[in-house]
Order: sequence, then C-alpha cells, then structure tokens
Amino acid sequence: MSNTETQKSLNFIEQIVEDDLKSGKHEHIMTRFPPEPNGYLHVGHAKAICTSFGIAQQYGGKTNLRFDDTNPVKEDTEYVDAIKKDVAWLGFNWENERYASDYFDQLYDFAVQLIKDGKAYIDESTPEEIRRMRGVPTSPGEESPYRNRPIEESLDLFARMRAGEFEEGTKVLRAKVDMASPNMHMRDPIMYRILYKAHHRTGDKWCIYPMYDWAHGQSDAIEGITHSLCSLEFENHRPLYDWYLDNLPPFNPRPRQIEFARLNLSYTVTSKRKLLTLVEKGIVSGWDDPRMPTISGMRRRGYTPAGIRDFIDRAGLAKRENIIDVGLLEFSVKNDLNKTATRVMAVLDPIKVIITNYPEGQTEEMEIENNPEDPESGNRMVPFSRELYIEREDFKENPPPPKKWFRLGPDRMARLKGAYIIRVDDYVKDEASGEITELHASYIPESRSGSDTSGLKVKGTLHWVSAPHAGEVEVRLYDRLFMHESPDGDKEHSYEEFLNPDSMSVLDKVYVEPALLSAKVGDQFQFMRKGYFCVDPDSTAEKLVFNRTVTLRDNWKKT
Repeated sequence: MSNTETQKSLNFIEQIVEDDLKSGKHEHIMTRFPPEPNGYLHVGHAKAICTSFGIAQQYGGKTNLRFDDTNPVKEDTEYVDAIKKDVAWLGFNWENERYASDYFDQLYDFAVQLIKDGKAYIDESTPEEIRRMRGVPTSPGEESPYRNRPIEESLDLFARMRAGEFEEGTKVLRAKVDMASPNMHMRDPIMYRILYKAHHRTGDKWCIYPMYDWAHGQSDAIEGITHSLCSLEFENHRPLYDWYLDNLPPFNPRPRQIEFARLNLSYTVTSKRKLLTLVEKGIVSGWDDPRMPTISGMRRRGYTPAGIRDFIDRAGLAKRENIIDVGLLEFSVKNDLNKTATRVMAVLDPIKVIITNYPEGQTEEMEIENNPEDPESGNRMVPFSRELYIEREDFKENPPPPKKWFRLGPDRMARLKGAYIIRVDDYVKDEASGEITELHASYIPESRSGSDTSGLKVKGTLHWVSAPHAGEVEVRLYDRLFMHESPDGDKEHSYEEFLNPDSMSVLDKVYVEPALLSAKVGDQFQFMRKGYFCVDPDSTAEKLVFNRTVTLRDNWKKT
C-alpha cells in the first residue's frame, strides 16, 4: 500500500495524532478516559473507552483512567468500582488511576491566581439572576454588578467560601470572560459553587467544589494529556477549555480537545437519567439487566469484549451524529461467538419422542463436534437412549410437501444430530387441547452418523436430548427493549411509550444435554439452531439459568 493510500485510510483523529508526532509537537501520546462516577457505563461510553485507549495503544502511548468526581451529590464508590470493572473487562489497562479530587488543592490555587490576575470574581447574585443576566445566544448578556469588584475583596470572599462561612447558593466564583459571546459557555462561567456534601474521597475537607469545565482541562494539563478525546456534545465547551489554559502559566505538553460523534444506537436509550427511571420503576431488574445498554448489562447478556470492540471499530469515528443499527452490534457479537462458543443441544419447547424399536434400557454415546470453526476444540460424547426430547416445532401433523419441509411429520424422516435417522410412525394427541404430547418413531440402525450404510438420503437434521439424561434449566429470551428505532427522537411521545412488551420471556422447562449441568456463570454456548446463550448469575445449584445473547438469524425485521 502506498503512503497516499495509507493516509486516506486514517480517520481524522489518527491524522491529527500522526501530524503531531511527525512535527515533533509531541514525542509521546497520552490520552484519558474521564467518566463521572454517578452511574453505570453504557455502550456510548464503550466507544469513548475504545477510542481513547485505542488511539494511545495504536501509537505506543498511554491512557489514564480519571474519575470526574466534582459533584459529590451524585457520586459513589459503587460506581467507581463498576467503571473500573467495565474498562478492564473490555480489555484495556490504564497507566494511572486518577481523580479530579486529586487536584482540588491545585485547582483552588489556580483559581486564586485567576482572581489575582483580574480574570475571576465572586458573584453574589442568585442563581435565577445569573441565569437571567446570561440572556440568549442571539443578543449580549448583562454584566453582573459584582463583575468589577476589587480583587482583594474577591480573594477574601473566596477564602471564606472555602472556610464554610456562607450558605449554599449565596456565592459563586465566576471567570471573567465575555458576556457578549454567542457561545453561552463563555458568558462568565461559574468555576466554583458552595456545596455542603461529604465527598466519597475527600470527606468534609471541602465545601466548595469545582465545576466540570474548570476542573477538566486543568486536570488534563496536570496529567500531561496530549489529546483530550471527547464526544461532540463538548464541542461548544472547547473555547472555554482553551481560554482557561491560555490564562494560566503554560503547560508542556498542552492538551488539545478533539471531539467525535457519540454513539447513537437504534432501538436504544442511553441517557443516564432515563436508564435510572427504567431501574427505579422496575421496568428492568437493575443496571445489569441484559436488556440494558450498559456494559454490565451487555456482559450479563453474554456479549463479548471482542465483539463490542469489533462493533466500535466497524461503526467508525465521525464528526457528525448518526444512528448506528443495533444489528451491527449483534452481528459483531455473533461473529465472535461463532469462533469460540461450544455447540450444544438444548430443547426449548420439548415434545417427547419414543423410539419404539430401540432396545429398552440401552444407552449409546454419540460423538458430537464441539465447534466446527475451531478444530482444536475437539469432540464430546452425548448419551442417546430410547426416549428423547426434540423441539415441538420440528414436527407438523400436516406438514408441507417434502420439498418444502425437511423436518418430521407422519411417516416423514429426519436425522438426529450425530445419531440416527428416525421416522415418525404414530403420535399421541390430547383430545381436550388438541396438542400433540408424544411421538412414536422408529430408527434405522444402519444410519448411525459416521458409519451410515442405510443408503437413505434426508435433508433435515434435528437437535435432541436424551430424556433420562437431560438436565432441566431455565432460559430467558431477550429482545430489544424498545420497538421504535429512535425512542428518544420522537418529540410527540415519551420513550416509555415505545417499550417492547415482549422484550423478555421465560422458559422454565428447557432440557439440555448433561454436559451443560457443570457450566459456570458466564460460560457461553451455541444452542444448536437456537442462538447463543450464557449462564446467568441468578443460577443456583438446583437450577441453571441461561440468557439468550443473540439469535442465529435476524428475526427482528420480519416481526
């Protein structure tokens, strides 16, 4: 590939990084992932994680995990621990674990310097007055009557704010920027507010806390971040990010904020507030409910780190917002599981088959391939007996013509996976319900897989489970939580109106081959012809619970 072709293949962030390295602006790349520990990470954060860590890895750099813990009202160590688990599970290692609270003393000193330089002041206006004076983007705002108060007075009041002499809401520290700017973030933004709330790390040491815009860029600079990668919603914050850096002593390296389009996934809501509502109303079982777009929910559902990373890579980096089809995520996860998941037999909607000409009490061991995509995975032995379970849908009392129906019907034949060809001779029907309760079949002894001398040709191959050896498990079938492609985007309806009433169904009498009974939480399998499943943490010693991760085919568009 030529250099020109290589250049064309770079995304815009890679191009910036390469230019910075080639020009000598930076010798090493340092990025950061800065979540606020006020909730669980979701698929949108997964993109931010893969982007910040991935760019650094690609160019031999490093990444800090920094918690933006500047609002103690909503933050908790529970979220800190969950975030660290999620980042590590996705496959990334951080260079340093940092917190904005690590820099509270430095940020305070920086703020004092801005006051001394006449670039910040204490404002005693009420929140309502400040909001009114800021005005609207199309006309200049109104300067606060405190904007030009003496420097010494602001210094004294700021120190007394820190000492806890004033009530919440009575005073704030504001940067003196530009009240006429069309960018509302530049209209004398608040840097500090009074907040009497214990912090999860600093306890009661502080009663004033820095705002995000003030803490973020300075934390980047302190840590030596070269490229501060964030979602497009922070594009309007960048002028303020740069203004703060411009008005403090120079940092080397000086960080550069670069924005990319956030990940908007179809049939999904990622607002923390809305996700919290789903949890609080009991619509889902918790933040890790397998229907949730949280990383913990995707992990519990059985999505793989490699599948998620592949999805993020396929979705790509862009400068404009768009909606990515959730089917692409499912494809990436399915593609990864196809390489790794053991193929097993599980009957979700069972009907019993009695092979009338098979010797009573006899059991054979049938050899089944674990994964045709992975020859080194080997084979396993599965017990076969006179009484079996097959899927109810694999038998029709009045089947279509043989050229259109390759499964079982009266006097129809099909092969049992890894075993024999059978033919249905008779069936038992419940007179009251009209439901078929049992099939009577015969097997062809010469048709055993691997040594078939019967000469019979059948197209249908069915999975099965030996009834005397089967384990009984619970299976939870999950589908998309919302029925609208953009549940957030409809201005006339609440996102809750688009909830899918069939997003979860429970099958409590599913039969599986005995090998599955030793499965552990998190183990992943392909249930032949049914999809990919994993063992849920709700499993007990008495009964395993399996979650369906994804189907083998995309049935959503058909419904």
